[in-house]
Amino acid sequence: MYKNFYGLTKNPFEISPDPYFFHPTPRHLEALANLDFGVRRGKGFIVVTGEVGTGKTLLIRCLLRELVANQVNFAYVFNPLLSVEDFFRCILHELGVEGPFQSKGAMLIALNDFLIKSHGEGKCTALIIDEAQNLTPELLEEVRLLTNLETAEHKLLQVLLVGQPELDDKLDSPDLRQLKQRVALRCALRPFDEVESRAYILKRLERAGAGPKSSIFASQALHSVHAHARGIPRLINVICENALLNGYAQQSRQITPRMIDEVVKDLRLDVQSAALSKPDDESSMTEIGLLRALLRLLRSGGVDSTLALNLREVKK
Repeated sequence: MYKNFYGLTKNPFEISPDPYFFHPTPRHLEALANLDFGVRRGKGFIVVTGEVGTGKTLLIRCLLRELVANQVNFAYVFNPLLSVEDFFRCILHELGVEGPFQSKGAMLIALNDFLIKSHGEGKCTALIIDEAQNLTPELLEEVRLLTNLETAEHKLLQVLLVGQPELDDKLDSPDLRQLKQRVALRCALRPFDEVESRAYILKRLERAGAGPKSSIFASQALHSVHAHARGIPRLINVICENALLNGYAQQSRQITPRMIDEVVKDLRLDVQSAALSKPDDESSMTEIGLLRALLRLLRSGGVDSTLALNLREVKK
């Protein structure tokens, strides 16, 4: 709708994980290099974590493209909310191993045969599990046991667990200490800082047909996008996409900070930001409210002098 108006050839802020729009920040490049290295050098277990919307799935898509180019076999499980048997069926289907299989044991034998054959042909095989924080402890144990498929010198299957920070919490569980000890590489994706957010927006505009120094977004509008999105790429895309639609509706050649604020309000992202924000001392908003209530009691004489002194120190 707005492409011709702004001189674009593509929609620059689609939220689908398109490798064409991959923005190589140093952190994302490091993670992608570690993943590629870990798979092709047979490191076994690799874990990637990141908050919602920080680009984990896009990173996987970029990795899959590299694996295809290097003739690496892979099974990509994007929804791990499966039973154990369905999980193994999904892996075998992704690897092109057809059944029917009458039992879990039959599936493990078929998988082992495939891995040995691939290894004999000089090929690596990877299992990539997205949304891995949703894996049950039972499935995580099954995944750990898969790394026992090996020769005397090499792991036959490389496992990549990609998920939200809750995945780290699961792996820290005493019940999963055997799996945690097998993790050879870890990567953590972080939100962009403001410089990275600006570069990200401008690069996507450029790839969508705008000039390298596009002025579609005013400088202060870029600042406002970063502030509201808190550096999270998916939120940046959502805000910028809606801002372009609003700009087109208003026939405005430049996106202003006011337009960004309107979009954020319409999408209720300001409510989300308020819920996620924390004071500098990392106290919750509830605790701050309690302190304020206690201070009001102080002023009315309803709190003794010792507590009053402590409250004043906390307030400082």
